[in-house]
Amino acid sequence: MAHYLPFLDEAGQAIDHGLALYFPAPHSYTGEDVLELQAHGGPVVLQMLLARCLQAGKDIGLRVAEPGEFTRRAFLNDKLDLAQAEAVADLIDASTEAAARSASRSLSGGFSVEIHRLRDALVRLRLLVEATLDFPEEEIDFLQKADAQGQLLQLHDAAARVLDLTQQGALLREGLTVVLAGQPNVGKSSLLNALAGVERAIVTPVAGTTRDKVTETLQIRGVPVHVVDTAGLRDSQDEVERIGISRSWQAIEEADAVLFLHDLSRMHQADYQRDDAVIMGRLPEAVRRDGRLIHVLNKRDLVGHAQEMQAVAWLPDSADAASVVVSAQTGDGLPLLRERLLSLAGWHSVPEGLFIARKRHVLALTETKSHLESAQQQLALAENAALDLVAEELRLAQQQLSTITGVFTADDLLGEIFSRFCIGK
Repeated sequence: MAHYLPFLDEAGQAIDHGLALYFPAPHSYTGEDVLELQAHGGPVVLQMLLARCLQAGKDIGLRVAEPGEFTRRAFLNDKLDLAQAEAVADLIDASTEAAARSASRSLSGGFSVEIHRLRDALVRLRLLVEATLDFPEEEIDFLQKADAQGQLLQLHDAAARVLDLTQQGALLREGLTVVLAGQPNVGKSSLLNALAGVERAIVTPVAGTTRDKVTETLQIRGVPVHVVDTAGLRDSQDEVERIGISRSWQAIEEADAVLFLHDLSRMHQADYQRDDAVIMGRLPEAVRRDGRLIHVLNKRDLVGHAQEMQAVAWLPDSADAASVVVSAQTGDGLPLLRERLLSLAGWHSVPEGLFIARKRHVLALTETKSHLESAQQQLALAENAALDLVAEELRLAQQQLSTITGVFTADDLLGEIFSRFCIGK
């Protein structure tokens, strides 16, 4: 029942008029008795109403909720599992429409259903394997008749499929951090503006215009991409610019992808090639080794085809990194660059609806898949199979799955998860 009534201060004067709704347990968000007051918006009125509630309830210990406390209580009272609880925060923080829809699927239980389906199949297989440990003289025939190998293979393939969906969901939530790097005046700020569709960064012919990181978040097919424009990399005597360049190198080390920009109109010059080679030599080894580097040859509109081909052939380490030719001025080549970024991030279209996920979910499913592969190797040994090792690998796989939904989760992890929620969520 909703009751319309005045909210009175200590002197009996009306602070506001609004609705009071009482939700008796367990029919509330938290599963506990809840009284919800709906007042008009505005910080002053709501602060007065909150202060009055705390004053009126001081004798019963009424207090302001801690970050994430309502959702944590819902989890502890089995109204939500842990994956659904995390989806509440993910839905609020979603930066794209695709991320919001995926978070909504997770909140409604889509992700949890997949995890529970895996867990149930794993439990059935564990029961089969552990039951045979009591009958060692018959265990091999028993497992063969029950097609334990086939069940384990199906379980492994199902885990791999869910892992793929989870990796895509984590990318929707976390996004991709892309750093634009290169010498001054190669068009980094122009490329940022072109990708963002707005004049976000200052563009001038003066070298060293960008002296600090400029970040813009945009969407590529629903995936959030955080593009960071950095100070041009060069030796500088200007103290402010040197600080900006130092921050540029730090951003490069932390990036998911690095776009190394080259100026096509200057790539034939010996001093320009020398400075590019110096930057290439300073790039972190991990950036090149992990395939996070894309060479972007900019200012295509200023050169001819022959000069463009010559520049592509000159690229350092071209075999270890992708290359894209673009014009930030005209937009030529930008669609291909966007697709390269998604490909580098591991994004691909999937037929099923995605659900939002976190890095810890990806890690747990990766570990689950690894334990299942170890169990497959042990079971493939036939007569020499150590079934106790198979059973242990299956137990560890189930434990990893249980951390996702919160069936088996350390208290310190719960504290870390819910401390990141908004106050009262």
